Amino acid sequence: MHEFFEKPFVNTKVNVVWGEMDALGHVNNVSYFRYFETARIDFLKQTGLLSILSEPSHSPVLRDTYAQYKRPVTFPDTLHIGSYITDIKEDRFTMCYEAFSESQQAICTMGYANVVMFNMKTGQKTAIPDNMLDILKQYEIGKS
Repeated sequence: MHEFFEKPFVNTKVNVVWGEMDALGHVNNVSYFRYFETARIDFLKQTGLLSILSEPSHSPVLRDTYAQYKRPVTFPDTLHIGSYITDIKEDRFTMCYEAFSESQQAICTMGYANVVMFNMKTGQKTAIPDNMLDILKQYEIGKS
């Protein structure tokens, strides 16, 4: 088994489909942001955060998102998106992603999203609720 699967990630399996390839014959860069979105929602489901976020007043909002393309991916392939948390602050955190290609047995793309907690009733940033913070800390990597 590859070392990728030994890391403490929440893993999401994504099948590459033909329609995601571009004129150059590899997966178009925009597809990775969809993969990361799928992994982000799966992270929320697998960790139980999705049920906590059913409270309509608190919502995580993307501040920005980033991708670094390391290797081109082509159809057919299956990607495993490993998600984890870094840089937790009072009202924000960073969710990181590593996309591992089954056919290449290598990480093909890495990325992150900076996420800010918002109170949707007031339109203002708010502190991460304690019950959510407890879960995020379980998946935090890189903290000394």
